[in-house]
Amino acid sequence: MNRELEHIWSRVQAQLGLVVDEPTYRIWLEPLRAVELDDDRLLVEAPPHACRWIGERFGRVIQASVELVLGPHICVELAPSGAGDSSTTLPLSPAARTPARRTARRRDTRNEHPHTESTGALGNPKLTFEQFVIGDCNRLAHAAALTVAELPAQAYNPLFICGPPGVGKTHLLSSIADLLLAHNPSLTVRCTTGEAFTNEFLGALDGGGIDTFKLRFRDVDVLLVDDVQFLERKTRTEEEFFHTFNALHDSGRQIVLTSDRPPADLQALEDRLRERFAAGLVADIEPPDFATRLAILRKRAQYDNIELADPSTLTVIAERVSTNVRALEGALIRVVAFSSLTGRPLTSELALEVLERLYPRDATPGGHKRTVAEIQAATCEQFGVSPGELLSSARVARIAKPRQLAMYLARELTGESLPAIGRQFGGRDHTTVLHAWRRTSARIADDTPTREAVEKLCRALDCPQP
Repeated sequence: MNRELEHIWSRVQAQLGLVVDEPTYRIWLEPLRAVELDDDRLLVEAPPHACRWIGERFGRVIQASVELVLGPHICVELAPSGAGDSSTTLPLSPAARTPARRTARRRDTRNEHPHTESTGALGNPKLTFEQFVIGDCNRLAHAAALTVAELPAQAYNPLFICGPPGVGKTHLLSSIADLLLAHNPSLTVRCTTGEAFTNEFLGALDGGGIDTFKLRFRDVDVLLVDDVQFLERKTRTEEEFFHTFNALHDSGRQIVLTSDRPPADLQALEDRLRERFAAGLVADIEPPDFATRLAILRKRAQYDNIELADPSTLTVIAERVSTNVRALEGALIRVVAFSSLTGRPLTSELALEVLERLYPRDATPGGHKRTVAEIQAATCEQFGVSPGELLSSARVARIAKPRQLAMYLARELTGESLPAIGRQFGGRDHTTVLHAWRRTSARIADDTPTREAVEKLCRALDCPQP
């Protein structure tokens, strides 16, 4: 399996893990392997003794998960391992079928654009401006991305889009590539990720192909890099990216970058890189509010021709899943798959039943809430700081870290707006609260002591961990 296909299949497996319980996934679906992908066909191999049963039992689930990652034009074929072309085509889920005319148009568009190269999710035909739902959480980032796609290197260069995982950064990056090439088919647009750039660079060093590598990334009109935070703590790769950035920028080429944090928070990057990242427009995306979540689900249901027996089904999902767009779409595919497998209509009752275990009511914004004062009191007690110190301007680590944890939990557990939280933390600006939330979110993912501190605070507050 090549690297790009391996990345795609890992995303499909993540979706499958949402649809079925863990033992079922581990026994039947984890052994599956994607072996070939062309324009409209994904070939997947299964253990020979279970291939037919997996196709009959999980065919629709696999097809739906693949469509979520690659788009509705892909047909999945399942074959026994080592059986060559002897494959059994999995049945398409009726709820996920797309009109042939739309599928054909997408395939033609890709064939007209031979000058684009992409890695991973970039280039997904579902990730276009047409399918992007605009809300207060992403309005600036969307407008900036659209401007760059229409006027490359004339408006914002670089454009730096930042936000937590799953809020639409990759969608905007792919949308830029799609629109750029629709208007200017002769452009050379390179889409990659921070991880892919690093791996290619290291491979070029080992294989003596550094000149070819430089040509690939510097002889382009537009460079789109997803998850640029991956470059942190990779000294030689940072050095190469710095020179690549300068070569493109100095020659008037467009650069668009995405990250889970703003440039100022990428502290492990060299100062000169962070300064260049911040020199253009930095546009952040926040998690979607309820209205935006509901609009996203409606557009997705319309795009995939999902037939709802009860329109409030989408309302239930939007209320229960508030973290990010990726989780929201994962919840929808889980409910649709369960409906397809059981033959039950898509109703709000079904959605409640399916989502109750993963997203219990007490974990949602309408459930178990705490006040900012309660969170501050629990934080002071756990870390041994006084309320005055917590609200002070002191920036020593003993006080600053608990303050950031408290701000993070205030945003997650209270339902208060950022300005309202800031006012209760000594009159701070809403950007300070947002910064604290982002820093703590990143630490929870990477730092065990921080994660354990948040878990302990949540237990003290009798609240589920966000």
